[in-house]
Amino acid sequence: MASSPRRRRPVVGDPVDLRGMHRAISEFCEWMRMTNYAERTAETRQVYLTWFAAWLEERGITRPAEVTKPILERYQRSLYHHRKVDGRPLSFGFQYAQLVALRTFFRWAARTNRILYNPASELELPRLEHRLPQYVLSAPEVETVLSTADVGSPLGLRDRAMMEVLYSTGMRRMELIGLHLVDLDGERGTIRIRQGKGHKDRMVPVGERAVAWCDRYLAEVRPSYVVEPDEGTLFLSAEGGAFTPNRMSALVRGYVDRAQLGGKRGSCHLFRHSCATLMLEGGADIRYIQQLLGHADLSTTQIYTQVSIRRLQQVHAATHPSAVLARRRPVAELDGAGESDVEQLLLTLAAEAAEEDGEGRKRTPVPEVHRVRSPQTGRTEGRAWSWGEGDGGEGRRPETMRREAVR
Repeated sequence: MASSPRRRRPVVGDPVDLRGMHRAISEFCEWMRMTNYAERTAETRQVYLTWFAAWLEERGITRPAEVTKPILERYQRSLYHHRKVDGRPLSFGFQYAQLVALRTFFRWAARTNRILYNPASELELPRLEHRLPQYVLSAPEVETVLSTADVGSPLGLRDRAMMEVLYSTGMRRMELIGLHLVDLDGERGTIRIRQGKGHKDRMVPVGERAVAWCDRYLAEVRPSYVVEPDEGTLFLSAEGGAFTPNRMSALVRGYVDRAQLGGKRGSCHLFRHSCATLMLEGGADIRYIQQLLGHADLSTTQIYTQVSIRRLQQVHAATHPSAVLARRRPVAELDGAGESDVEQLLLTLAAEAAEEDGEGRKRTPVPEVHRVRSPQTGRTEGRAWSWGEGDGGEGRRPETMRREAVR
């Protein structure tokens, strides 16, 4: 059974008004899809713009040409003072994501002559705090989570195989959902991730233990759940189709909660955090983890180095706790990761987790670490932070979004 496509949210406003917000938002989202933004990014921005249009309509404003900078600043203040049902304010990351969507929309409207000038060109975005991942599991804690799956039942066996793949590869939730049968090469110990974040394919190693659990799942479980015509999705839901993101998160979160790890909570991204951290502790070079996780860039001072899949497999096998069934000797002469590189990696992972599990599926900007050199002594005496804006969605490169946010 194929998963049904997501129903697009209706846009508020008068669809008959050719110069109204309804028409402008619809055409803007169509332009995003035409220029190869990710579908998820287009949907998220449509939601943000719909909320903004509803706020405008309450105040008698129905057209983009009627929006001024003071109106946008008033909307920004309303986001800051808004309180959720539980009384908490909206996070600055969520406010930031909404305002970036407005900036992009009004720049597009000005460029396509729908408005005379861009009222959002000088809109100041909120400064954001940097946060490390809240929870990272140790190797024994990961094993505790994995062991909570009842492998004696078909669905428990499937869930164990999925969590093993998440842990072994550090892949994202959407990348796991999108895997097909042809992407798993157990003989070579690799998985091809198609159209990952930023529309990029990559090949990553997968540990022997994860392959063994996948083989059991493919032999004992998947044939019972597949519905013809078989679309080749690797991990099937009980209904025979692909998982939805929220359902996948809820399933994994249930196992983490069941493990009772002293208050530690999380979902799919918890395995990604733990995979990267444990490999770093095992001595893996930051470049290999960068390629494994699919990060285009970890900091502005670090030059991306492409490494071969075979070398990456060796590093993965030597440093990941579950990569091999019998522990081999470590790979010789592994380069160590600098303190700032490790911290940058953890900050990047925290930003991804905020996007995946946070309000409105936001993208939290990532801080960039720079060494501070003393002009008197010429020695490095500390670190300074500057804030990049991330990629704002799956469909654009980070440098593209930086231009979008500062124009």
